[in-house]
Amino acid sequence: MDDLHTVGERTVRPSSTPAPPPSGAPGPVDFRLYYAQHTGRLVRHLMRLGAEPYEAAEAVQSAFTEAYAVWPHLTHPGAWLRTVAYRHFLRREARRRELTDAPPDSPSPSCPLRAVEIKEEELRVYEALASLPPQPRRVMAWHLDGYRTAEIAQALGMQPEAVRQNLARARARLKAVLGLTQGGAQR
Repeated sequence: MDDLHTVGERTVRPSSTPAPPPSGAPGPVDFRLYYAQHTGRLVRHLMRLGAEPYEAAEAVQSAFTEAYAVWPHLTHPGAWLRTVAYRHFLRREARRRELTDAPPDSPSPSCPLRAVEIKEEELRVYEALASLPPQPRRVMAWHLDGYRTAEIAQALGMQPEAVRQNLARARARLKAVLGLTQGGAQR
């Protein structure tokens, strides 16, 4: 009688005695070929069990990683992989639920999220900045962070005059996109 040993949560045959295929089952299967042919099926299987696509893919990858170590000893790799992948998914799901608290109604005054709250008009400015060509956008971003023309020129490897020109173009474009007049009032 073959001796069996446990690897993780599974019982496998020792490496010195490869498991014979069950009657009617194919012989040893190449791991790479099996991985290529069955990964998508296993991911879809877990998705049918409630996993999000990224959760299913992670669980299947973890299962294949475990399978690689015991591959020659698996008599039913499909069933084994489905079981192990599902267990990985369940463990991650349980951890996620443990770590998830209900979000607060609003951030506390000391919450770091207060620093990144975006008001509607700030959102308009970000959208307008995104509409700028890359170079004027980079220059304007540095300028809005408080850097002077000479500092921007040095940091970006530009001439100060080129920085000034890009700032002028960016300002003109932002005024047009945001509907601002020369005095700063909205049209």
